Amino acid sequence: MASRASIFDTSRAAFGETEFARRIALAREEYPDQEHGKPTLFRLLGELDLLLEPARRLTRTVEVPKARNPQTIILLPGFGTGPRKMRYLASHLERAGHRTKRWGLGRNMGVAREAMERLEDRLIEVSERYQEPVALVGWSLGGLYARELAKRHPICVSKVITMGSPFSGSPRANNVWRVYQAIAGHRVDQPPIETVLSEKPPVETVALWSPNDGAIGPRNAAGRPGERDRAIALRCTHAGFAYAPECIQTVLAELDRPKEGSSVD
Repeated sequence: MASRASIFDTSRAAFGETEFARRIALAREEYPDQEHGKPTLFRLLGELDLLLEPARRLTRTVEVPKARNPQTIILLPGFGTGPRKMRYLASHLERAGHRTKRWGLGRNMGVAREAMERLEDRLIEVSERYQEPVALVGWSLGGLYARELAKRHPICVSKVITMGSPFSGSPRANNVWRVYQAIAGHRVDQPPIETVLSEKPPVETVALWSPNDGAIGPRNAAGRPGERDRAIALRCTHAGFAYAPECIQTVLAELDRPKEGSSVD
């Protein structure tokens, strides 16, 4: 008779194989009618520009104006990345006089109910510590989290800035949804939290997008009127949202932009 340990190991192995097969099946699903508008292969290959970025930083100088209204900012990384990928952007925001904070969850591996709850706690904690609403700057999937946080706790959020975040249209109009489903373990249109992605948060919401984005469909990141307050076109790649000088300068300008109806001294 097999021991309890061997039976347990066999069951665990069988479960692992079943789960692996399920995730592979998720990645292989076919939805050709929902992929209209995704970036071309040429645009996707353009993301290899990321490989040249370390060399560029050796000689690049990014002009950073002093912030007129220094703020506390939480930076939310894109899918598959963590705070280290946001550090270059954070360093320039800090040079301008802003205070940046990590999102506190390590690597972003997809939408999860527990992650959403922890982010809510993080937002409330930072807002209460500094006694002010917090600006949320989210790259790609991080921007979707930022929008949801602002919907749930608008009193804690001063502004949302998304960078290449697919909040509008089909969630499959991009080149990463298959990888996402395999890793996250759920369909992109069936996240484990209740949400309407295209619904605009009740705070000022700005969408940065790029026609050169090789991962996310530009129209999905730009959104439609009513889904965001403003959409600003840049010329960077998807990876470039985290380091391109024009993106850094645009984020700084948006943080300094006064709310409509407010006055500037």
